[in-house]
Amino acid sequence: MQLRKLSKGLKAAYGGSDAQRRLRALDGWMDRMPAEDDSATGYNHAETVREYYDLCNEFMVFGWGESLHFAPLSPQESLEDSKVRHQRLMIDKLELRQGMMVIDVGCGIGGPMRRVVREADVRVVGVNTSHVQLEKAKSLNAEAGLDHVIDYLMCSFMDMSTVADNTFDRGYAIESTCHAPDKAGAFAEIYRVLKPGALFWGQEMCMTDRFDPDDSRHQAVKRDLMHGIALKDIATMGGVNQALEAAGFEVIEGKNRGVAENGLTTPWYQPMETRHGTLGTALYRIPLGRKLFMGASRLAEVLRVFPKGSADVVELMDRTANALVAGGRAGLFTPLYCFLARKPL
Repeated sequence: MQLRKLSKGLKAAYGGSDAQRRLRALDGWMDRMPAEDDSATGYNHAETVREYYDLCNEFMVFGWGESLHFAPLSPQESLEDSKVRHQRLMIDKLELRQGMMVIDVGCGIGGPMRRVVREADVRVVGVNTSHVQLEKAKSLNAEAGLDHVIDYLMCSFMDMSTVADNTFDRGYAIESTCHAPDKAGAFAEIYRVLKPGALFWGQEMCMTDRFDPDDSRHQAVKRDLMHGIALKDIATMGGVNQALEAAGFEVIEGKNRGVAENGLTTPWYQPMETRHGTLGTALYRIPLGRKLFMGASRLAEVLRVFPKGSADVVELMDRTANALVAGGRAGLFTPLYCFLARKPL
């Protein structure tokens, strides 16, 4: 049943396009960026990020679920339960109240959005530049009977000019502004559309204090992460705070929630490394399972069950998983720098 849904989703997402050609172009984005990153040549990192998600989204959902983010893990929980607990922490920190207007910056396919709407009784506007993800979000929201309290804005969060100043009571961005080509610029645009006094929660991918920019091994880990996740750069946690403050936000708290504490002893990257540690961890998330799935995907291409190029996308995601585990094990990288900020009155 899952494979049938995946096959259908891939064919809809790729729409008969040459996925292999698209992936080759995506794979070389870091080589193009230095030469093209100016107004004359017009390199647009938002287009790179959109293509990354358009190609990878169906496999992400298949392997990770509808909430496409990391969470602090506990040995007593499944990955999905840990993500639910983490989303409820965000809901609590944002002090959401019935009837509020909330912006979901980079909403993915809307996993957190659906929980926010159900549990906080608010209205949400999801912003996304990926047509593939946004259509998936609309379909899932309709299935859940929530489409009447959710609206959508297909654009880059770097330019939400169709939204008036001071529109939203609250906002959140879960592993989305890490893709911004200009983090301070992204936060400034989010600041603009929030009302004075509004709270803003973010979850950022960051290099930790262990990262040494003069260490070539550390730089190699960072480059692999940037390439595999389509990140133009990876900020430090302090750099995220500086960008928030430059935009005008007051940073209330900032914490690396990927560090084990309070009984949460399972590393955030463990579902991609071993089946031990969290309940129900899927075989196809770990290295052996990913290799087997890659081979199965090539067979599925031959049988025309998967579109041509699908297995190459799986291979890219396998390399990315290896980079995430390497960054996590070395303590150089966290996808769980979580902050709460406020737009001053």
